Amino acid sequence: MKIAILSQDASLYSTRRLKEAGEAQGHDMRVINYLRCYMNITAHKPMVVYNGRPLENFDAIIPRIAASRTFYGTAVVRQFEVMGVFSANESQAISRSRDKLRCLQILAREGIGLPVTGFAHDTQDIDGLIKTVGGAPVVIKLLEGTQGIGVVLAETHQAAKSVIEAFRGLDANILVQEYIKEAASTDLRCFVVGGKVIAAMKREGAEGEFRSNLHRGGKAEKIKLTPEERSTAVRAAKAMGLSVAGVDLLRSDRGPVVIEVNSSPGLEGIETATGLDVAGKIIEFVAKKATNGAPRDRIQY
Repeated sequence: MKIAILSQDASLYSTRRLKEAGEAQGHDMRVINYLRCYMNITAHKPMVVYNGRPLENFDAIIPRIAASRTFYGTAVVRQFEVMGVFSANESQAISRSRDKLRCLQILAREGIGLPVTGFAHDTQDIDGLIKTVGGAPVVIKLLEGTQGIGVVLAETHQAAKSVIEAFRGLDANILVQEYIKEAASTDLRCFVVGGKVIAAMKREGAEGEFRSNLHRGGKAEKIKLTPEERSTAVRAAKAMGLSVAGVDLLRSDRGPVVIEVNSSPGLEGIETATGLDVAGKIIEFVAKKATNGAPRDRIQY
C-alpha cells in the first residue's frame, strides 16, 4: 500500500517509527509536511499538491497533526477524505478531540466518568465557580493549553481566585476541575487502536510536580488495566470517533475518570514503557481498514 504520514518533522520518534513499521510490513511510506501542502478544492478533480506535484494514488493517510496547527492540518486531512483516501483518524474526530470543552461535553453526554468540571470566560462569580467543582484544591486549565502548559493546581480558595482572575486578564476560556487527590500525581495512558486497548502505561509526575506529562520530567511504567478502565478508554475513543487515540485516565474513588483524549498520541513513551510495537499495530489497522473500506464518521455532535 501507499501510505502518507502527515507530519511536520520526519525525524520525530513517532513519525520515524510509523515509517519504519510500515516499510517493515512492505508498504510504500511517505512523510508529508502538511503545512507545505496546498489544495485544489473542486468537485471535478480535488487534489492536494506538495512540492509542486499532486499527491495521487495514496491508499491511506496517518495524520500526526500538531495541536497548534489543527485548523490547517484538519483541512488537509479533509481534502484527502474528499479524494476518497482512508484516514487513520478523520478530520472531524481530530477537531472534536482538540476542543477540550467539546470533548468533555461529548463524554458527559455518553455517561463516561469525568472530573467535576466548571467552564467560564469572564464570570464575576468566581467563588461560585470554585464551589461548583467542590472547592479547593482545584485544577485550573486554559482551554488551549497542551502538554501540561496552562495547567495550574490551586491548593487554596484564595489561590484559585487569584489564578482565575489572572487567566481572565488574558481574555481566555477557563476550565476548573476538581482535584483527584487519590490519583497521587499519576495518570494512565491507554492506547486505543481500532476499538481495542493495545497498550497502557502509568505516568507519574516528577518530584513536586502534580502533572504527569513525560515532557515535564515524568516517568512511565507498564500497567495492567482493570476491565472498567479498559472499557472506559474504548468508550471515550469511540465517543470522539477516533480509531487511534491516547486516552488519559485518573483512578478516582468512584472509578476511572477521563481527563483527555488525544488524537495524535506520542509513541515513544508507550513503546519504551511497554516494549510493544505500537507503531506496527497502527500500520496493521490502517492497512486492513483501507483495504476493506471503513465506514465514515457518523457522529452528529
